[in-house]
Amino acid sequence: MNSLQKASPVLAVCAHPDDESFGLGAALAAFAARGTPTAVLCLTHGAASALGTSRGDLHQIRAAELASAAAELGVGDIELLDYPDGALAHESAERLSGHVQQAAARANASLLLVFDEGGITGHLDHQQATRAASLFARRARLPVLAWAVEQHVAATLNSEFGTSFAGRAADQIDCSVEVDRQRQLAAITCHASQARDNPVLWRRLELQGNREVFRWLDRADENRSRASERRKDALAAVGAACALPGEPSGGCHHGPPGHDELRRNVHGPAGVNTPGGIKANPGL
Repeated sequence: MNSLQKASPVLAVCAHPDDESFGLGAALAAFAARGTPTAVLCLTHGAASALGTSRGDLHQIRAAELASAAAELGVGDIELLDYPDGALAHESAERLSGHVQQAAARANASLLLVFDEGGITGHLDHQQATRAASLFARRARLPVLAWAVEQHVAATLNSEFGTSFAGRAADQIDCSVEVDRQRQLAAITCHASQARDNPVLWRRLELQGNREVFRWLDRADENRSRASERRKDALAAVGAACALPGEPSGGCHHGPPGHDELRRNVHGPAGVNTPGGIKANPGL
């Protein structure tokens, strides 16, 4: 295909800085490379993370990391809120959906991009962010595309690391696409406080390879077998966009090194990380 039609704006709704890169990064970068305007609404500063605490004030560090990573992904607009990390499930989903409404209006979004309903890792913050996005989407009749992981990927991670990933069987997946992870990996390096000493993240990416899967969550008013034209267009957009190679990017390490080099830059020396060290706070 020599040319691709520009898609409508996309709003990604997530709980923590790094979710937009570790989880949604390949899709966001592909949309941007295709000329689709993208925006990110992040509900917390992620300051309760057990990772990167020796680096200083995570509240400030993670905000700066988000800004750098979003630039790598070609995100045009970022809104970072200050709800309590680790306690998002205690906040009113209706109130949170109001923030989604405002961000969607500002971005003129016609598609919401979120984590799967199980939160991918089982994290309650992830689940609440998706719940808030879905509440607004039902009112606005917008399609919601959820990033998911395949069942075998989740099972392997849970077996190896004692994590709680929620995977999806083949018949639960609506969209499977090949991705170019170059810009996603460059964005991940920007989240050094969370990507370093995070073997779960790198193992997941290894298991996924160049494949991402998605599910539609906007089922309230539509039969699954009779999607609206808007949803069909969005599906075509993500499929076409994610098939595009990412554009060259400067990266947070003065150039876009390959996957192995990016892993070395973020991990540190080989052999430092152990599965047991990440169980309390499994990264994406």
